[in-house]
Amino acid sequence: MADIINVNQHQTTEEFKQNLEELLPNLDANKDGFIDLHELKDALNQVGFKLAGYQVREMIDEYKGKQRTAFQGKLNLEEFEALCLDLKSKDVASTFKTVVSKKENLETLGGMSSISSEGTTHSVRLEEQLAFSDWINSNLGHDKDLQHLLPIDSEGKRLYLSIKDGILLCKIINHSCPDTIDERAINKKNLTVYREFENLTLALVSSQAIGCNIVNIDAHDLAKGKPHLVLGLLWQIIRIGLFSHITLDSCPGLAGLLFDNERLEDLMKMSPEAILLRWVNHHLERAGISRRCTNFQSDIVDSEIYSHLLKQIAGNDADVNLDALRESDMQSRAEIMLQQAAKLNCRSFLTPQDVVNGVYKLNLAFVANLFNNHPGLDKPEQIEGLESIEETREEKTYRNWMNSMGVAPHVNWLYSDLADGLVIFQLFDVIKPGIVNWSRVHKRFSPLRKFMEKLENCNYAVDLGKQLKFSLVGIAGQDLNDGNATLTLALIWQLMRAYTLSILSRLANTGNPIIEKEIVQWVNNRLTEAGKQSHLRNFNDPAIADGKIVIDLIDAIKEGSINYELVRTSGTQEDNLANAKYAISMARKIGARVYALPEDITEVKPKMVMTVFACMMALDYVPNMDSVDQNNHNSSANNSN
Repeated sequence: MADIINVNQHQTTEEFKQNLEELLPNLDANKDGFIDLHELKDALNQVGFKLAGYQVREMIDEYKGKQRTAFQGKLNLEEFEALCLDLKSKDVASTFKTVVSKKENLETLGGMSSISSEGTTHSVRLEEQLAFSDWINSNLGHDKDLQHLLPIDSEGKRLYLSIKDGILLCKIINHSCPDTIDERAINKKNLTVYREFENLTLALVSSQAIGCNIVNIDAHDLAKGKPHLVLGLLWQIIRIGLFSHITLDSCPGLAGLLFDNERLEDLMKMSPEAILLRWVNHHLERAGISRRCTNFQSDIVDSEIYSHLLKQIAGNDADVNLDALRESDMQSRAEIMLQQAAKLNCRSFLTPQDVVNGVYKLNLAFVANLFNNHPGLDKPEQIEGLESIEETREEKTYRNWMNSMGVAPHVNWLYSDLADGLVIFQLFDVIKPGIVNWSRVHKRFSPLRKFMEKLENCNYAVDLGKQLKFSLVGIAGQDLNDGNATLTLALIWQLMRAYTLSILSRLANTGNPIIEKEIVQWVNNRLTEAGKQSHLRNFNDPAIADGKIVIDLIDAIKEGSINYELVRTSGTQEDNLANAKYAISMARKIGARVYALPEDITEVKPKMVMTVFACMMALDYVPNMDSVDQNNHNSSANNSN
């Protein structure tokens, strides 16, 4: 494939500059000393930069967004020369080079000016770019706040630019996990680079709160639209939304998938992927088909399983048929099968090629979407023991925290996924690097000794907790191994508390651990310095319930960030919750990595309340958005929406 840019790569920068200076007078058609941005592509073409249209549009958007020119819509000749020299110095011929491997459908993107990592090369799956763009268009195309961004083009190339102002990402998060972000916290008008950055920070920290691992991503990466990072984050968010409904709470009919010798706890131990496989096979059995599905890659490439599944879950009036199975060409067969899915309004994520290639993520998403819309399961009259195993708010918060730490395997249900100790060891290692003696840990379990090996792991985990001065009276390794809810939660809370305080102590760099009393003192000092009337006695203080202490603290940390016209004062439960939602989102918007939920504030849950204040205290030691020009900050509360 030919290079997109044809600048003479053997030319020195000095030679290139001399040639450029000779060409500049001819580029200024009306002799006013400027080049109109809508003529930028032609101008670059004349000096040897053969850029694709969308790449030039990205440059123009970048110039407009950063207000790098004093004259809107124009570049003066000095700016144009600087742009060309910048492109030349970065060896743009290789920078913009795009390589597509038909076998893997990968696009290799090197340090592209606005959409990739400098000095690195990453593979981007074009099918993901296309699938996610289509999903966004289908699910969010009606949103009036996104009319300037949607629809994304049919090839998905503008996906990365669409992410840039942060609004779309916030909306995607709320689609997957409703009410995660308070819409009042999103900057929707008068967008400057700084206000866009605030939105991206809000989205990124909120994605972490719902369980996304964002260890290697920051708001700058999203602002630049780095494809591999954007696609990775989008997949995590979409996956969480798709899987959130594969629960007994959302679909009690899942109990019907249990085998005769199984209990509800066995279903809870299964990953969402495993549940989906069992669901598919359940319908294949009901359809009288002997074939079974063991994976969402090689088993589905011939569209046979999908065809029978669609026919089985469709109502009689849907007119879904098995015509695909009469077609011998696999790609044509996949297209006919997807046409049947369209009759159920479920033609999402997949192209025929994705089916034939067995693209795991997209086939998994396709099946999850089918399940969510057409489970086809009979609701049992009564599910015994359901109340005791439904995930509580506390359990969900802990699970999201663990997953955001990047633990492996992914935690789906606390009590089964922590029973071998491996996730707990990873968390200890994050809290105090080096504390885990990994030679003592059983990472793989032998068939004959696995029960003993897992118990030994759990005993060692308790020992480590004691080394960190955890309160573990009455907690033994056997309790973790058995999935004892009360005792397991007691350990997890202390892990989360230790993590929060260890981050704070490291940032404070005083040599002494930070304790809760110091956090309360810091809160009150901050409030007093800012002239606020709020006061915090302790983390059980009933005054916390209306959210105003948290709101005042945010405004004290970042003056003018709170729009007090949005703060409710009646003290009713409804208004308190509205304040708490606003407080949580605004805290995340200024960069506080808050995992707590609004209800933790209104119900004054002291453990989670402590983490909220600790996360905001951490901001005092980490200047947020320090690399963004504060002069661009027009973030007055009156214009916050």
